[in-house]
Amino acid sequence: MKALEMIKIGFLSLALIFSHQAWSAAFFDESFGNFQEELELAKDEEKMGVFIFFEMDDCPFCHRMKETILKEEDVIEYFHQHFKVYRFDIEGGSPVTDFDGTEFNTGKEMAERKYRVRATPVMMMFDLEGKPMARYTGPTHTKEEFMLFGRYVVEGHHATMPFNRFKRTQE
Repeated sequence: MKALEMIKIGFLSLALIFSHQAWSAAFFDESFGNFQEELELAKDEEKMGVFIFFEMDDCPFCHRMKETILKEEDVIEYFHQHFKVYRFDIEGGSPVTDFDGTEFNTGKEMAERKYRVRATPVMMMFDLEGKPMARYTGPTHTKEEFMLFGRYVVEGHHATMPFNRFKRTQE
């Protein structure tokens, strides 16, 4: 009887681990490195634009955000309602195509030359023409701050004021 209980507990633990990993991946859409195509998908799905989470493997701040804030169901739901959502490895070695069709030999080249991303995380939102609407450098401290950054763009405040000013008006 004890062996059967131990096996059940083992299977339950594995199920939780795999569902936990699947949940964390739910925030990001799959990308093949062609942001012209990603932009067309955003248009086809009537999104407001594209959200990109610039990251790198060794970034503890990126890891913390992916393991906490970006796993929250309401965060996933809100961002997917308004944006196509992609992660971008700034150390990536594969070729990528930017929103305007510019081809880069590597993701690293595009991150550095085009968007000047050298430290992570950097979160950027692009409109349906591929133009940047907002940029946030560094991790957000709370889920509420991350959601506020989303609202900042969705509600159009990015057109009239910097994010820090908008954040102060919301406190």
